[in-house]
Amino acid sequence: MRKNIFKGSVRYCIALLIAALMIQWIVPYPQAKTVQAPASCGLGCIRYDVVVIGSEIQGVLLAREAVKHGLDVIILDPRSESGGELVGGQMHFLDEPNDKNKKSLVQGEIKELFDGFKKGSIRKASEFNKYYNSKIKGISIKSGIEIESVKTIKVKGSQSLQSLTYLVNGKRHQVQANYWVENTDFNALTGKLDAKRIPGMESLYKPSYGQEPDYMAATLMLRFKKVDWRKLHQTVLENYPLSNVQKKYGPNTYVDWNIATGFSNIMMKYKPQDSQMVLRGMNTLDQGHGEVIMNALLIYDVDPSDEKSVKNALSKAKAEAPYVLEFMRKNIPGFAKADLNGFPEYLYIRDYNRYETEYVLKYEDVKNSRMFWDNVSIGGYSIDLQATRLIPKGIGFGKTDRYGMPLRSFELKSYDNVLVTGKNVGADVKAYGSARIMPNTALAAQTIGIILGREKGKNLNDLTPDDFRRIHAYLKKDYGIVLNK
Repeated sequence: MRKNIFKGSVRYCIALLIAALMIQWIVPYPQAKTVQAPASCGLGCIRYDVVVIGSEIQGVLLAREAVKHGLDVIILDPRSESGGELVGGQMHFLDEPNDKNKKSLVQGEIKELFDGFKKGSIRKASEFNKYYNSKIKGISIKSGIEIESVKTIKVKGSQSLQSLTYLVNGKRHQVQANYWVENTDFNALTGKLDAKRIPGMESLYKPSYGQEPDYMAATLMLRFKKVDWRKLHQTVLENYPLSNVQKKYGPNTYVDWNIATGFSNIMMKYKPQDSQMVLRGMNTLDQGHGEVIMNALLIYDVDPSDEKSVKNALSKAKAEAPYVLEFMRKNIPGFAKADLNGFPEYLYIRDYNRYETEYVLKYEDVKNSRMFWDNVSIGGYSIDLQATRLIPKGIGFGKTDRYGMPLRSFELKSYDNVLVTGKNVGADVKAYGSARIMPNTALAAQTIGIILGREKGKNLNDLTPDDFRRIHAYLKKDYGIVLNK
């Protein structure tokens, strides 16, 4: 009797084993997830490693690296559609930083964009969008959010941003994070924190820093079609040598098969319908098949933190565009048959409120090619401050060689877990004129994303010079990012 029971048990166990093997064959055993789902921090709250506010390309590159290294990341975008100035503002006239030997300083993921731009494979809006979408792929994002409130706590004499409550489609959500990243062009996050503003353009011509902020002009990128680029190019060639071209058309006038710059002797004769506008040198990109985009219509007195100010400026600039078109038709070679070709959804914003960081990059640092022990980027570009009403043609402070951009210039002062990206970089106004260029800040953002991923469990504020010698070594070895002179 016991033998039969034993035999039955064995048969039963063998049957269970066979069934289990068949199930595994039919439905593969689930593999361990490389990234865990974000943890709950209470009812209606989700906790992430990194929360990025805004969808500018710099923050996207930071988020991308953090995700690749296994961190839980989300982008919360106050705009209804992601893309920032690159997509929404169609800032497609790319400035490339070079050192004194004219060697390009573009490194990291953003180099793909600049290489495509130079080769001609990334010129049209659809091509820029494709590049952007390839970088944001795989990153969780919520658009159209409104920050309702933030909660901070004191930690070891510093402040720490603990949680953020936001609304989307009328529904309230709360998130917590180890790190928060300001990645908008209107201070959506930092504007709600206890932070001190870095003096802006007004510091160049006002007796004290306590007066009303002033900002460099914004731009509506103007799109044209049916432009005869060959005629534009040929007309300039007929006036060579270049010294004669610049005497006739104005300083920095240059045309090749890709870009046209200058023509200020003509462009500055334009009389705007609206006193808030000014037309500067051409800065025009050939996008192929008669389509071009021009970074030339400047708009004074735009406050990026004021949505009404931005919308009003956008509306006024669109109304000005037909008059610019008529002027271009009559005065610029190759534009006689041109038409407008639609508008970007947003302005190109150069300048807005920036807040003090652990180290504020100084004019002397930029001019003297200073390197830092905690470099996260190598910058370079002429110190270029665009127009304001009081400086209607803008002002420059000379060309720079390569210089370092430290991690501390991207760490919000007095907060142990708030980072800034892109043109939020901590820099005095002259240094900002060079540091603000996209490749400089994009490299910094990507580098910070890598560090967040590879230095898990460490507070960035606690990293030492010894740590950074190790970090710089693996950045060079594993990512081809070189952050020394």
